[in-house]
Amino acid sequence: ESYCGSILASAALGAASYQVLSLEQQGKAILAPMLIAAVGIFLSIIGIFLVKTKEKAEVKTLLRSLSFGTNISAVLIAGASFLILYLLGIQNWLGLSLSVVVGLLVGITIGQATEYYTSQSYQPTKKIAASAKTGPATVIIAGLGTGMLSVAIPVLAVICGVVFAFLFASGFKLGTFDFEHISSGLYGIGLAAVGMLSTLGITLATDAYGPIADNAGGNAEMSELGPEVRKRTDALDSLGNTTAATGKGFAIGSAALTGLALLASYIEEIKIGLERIGTTTIEVGGKIIQTTTASFTDFMAYYEVHLMNPKVLVGMFIGSMMTFVFCGLTMNAVGRAAQKMVEEVRRQFREIKGILTGEGCPDYARCVEISTKGAQREMLFPSLLAIAVPIVTGVIFGVTGVMGLLVGGLSTGFIMAIFMANSGGAWDNAKKYIEEGNYGGKGGDAHKATVVGDTVGDPFKDTSGPSLNILIKLMSMVSIVMAGLTVAWSLL
Repeated sequence: ESYCGSILASAALGAASYQVLSLEQQGKAILAPMLIAAVGIFLSIIGIFLVKTKEKAEVKTLLRSLSFGTNISAVLIAGASFLILYLLGIQNWLGLSLSVVVGLLVGITIGQATEYYTSQSYQPTKKIAASAKTGPATVIIAGLGTGMLSVAIPVLAVICGVVFAFLFASGFKLGTFDFEHISSGLYGIGLAAVGMLSTLGITLATDAYGPIADNAGGNAEMSELGPEVRKRTDALDSLGNTTAATGKGFAIGSAALTGLALLASYIEEIKIGLERIGTTTIEVGGKIIQTTTASFTDFMAYYEVHLMNPKVLVGMFIGSMMTFVFCGLTMNAVGRAAQKMVEEVRRQFREIKGILTGEGCPDYARCVEISTKGAQREMLFPSLLAIAVPIVTGVIFGVTGVMGLLVGGLSTGFIMAIFMANSGGAWDNAKKYIEEGNYGGKGGDAHKATVVGDTVGDPFKDTSGPSLNILIKLMSMVSIVMAGLTVAWSLL
């Protein structure tokens, strides 16, 4: 979804950026992100075949081999991007190629940071495991602290990515940080998002690998296979937790860049909306400007999108609020579904004789039915809320309010998603670290404390954290689709 969003947003920004040039240049700007994405998929798959390791390798060695495959894919895609943009003959091909490279570097940085904060091979997760000696409360506190600290590097990486992608795409005047070609700079940010996601072939594979390894471990335990098999599946499961967290980091980081590109695309839709209601000119600073030739800066000035405008602040507060309300709804949904599941399991223990001894057969279908129906029913209201809020905000507060909404949702949602995904991954791997025999091993008091942390972390990393990516992009998409309504019917 992030990939499609970044490609479409980049194509729209490319058309806007090159509208003053020939139609041929516009076509090339639209085609560029699609070609980079297509070639990137094939080149990233090559990286999968470069992932090799030795027998009895430690988790750190396994992580290094996966990182090697991802990094080689990134290098190949970077080289291909230079070649594609050069052969297209697009204006400023070198700067745009560097923007793609910036996106790749941001993705690698986020992946490495996520690995450091969630892998049991590094100190943050080991410290969470050590805190388990004093009970579940300290495990929760340590995990929350680790997750909060983990947002720093990804956020700084995205900041650098935005600035340098904008710079290389000629967004700033030469030698200064004054705006010159904002649309060109935003196009560079869109290409950076495409570049970041162009390694999807291998990053998606490593992300999907996590639950496969987890279920393999569960099958090994239920089948009562030997300890050597379980030891191997535990190592793979631990690796899978980290790769899953890394995959979420890629998705979250790309959502930030894609969200910014979609925010710029929203202005383009506003331009179209004005033309459809018959507004062919706008007045900015006492000057009459044609809507067809007006720049991003002109539209921002026309709608008074600045921090002193209360409509912008109201929108930002609503967007920030949406992040926490959405997380609260999804967390409570998991809690209610889990409660029903626990009650069902207890009922089966009471009514079906021989389950604990292996003589009776549990009703697995009923448990699957509870989780499936619960997931579908509980997500109905959060989904409707994410769709309705941008529409209502647009009708009441207009374009200015929607811009504030998208900025507030993007900034808060991005940071919250990283925090929740990394906290959950760290709690999970802290439990795995103790199960290896540290701090009393499996079954001890420390292990029981980390089980509590892991239970709290599951909705963090598997539900609320990843769902914020959807929230960020869904609000942007709904705002773009309903831009015409906002222009025509806003009350303020």
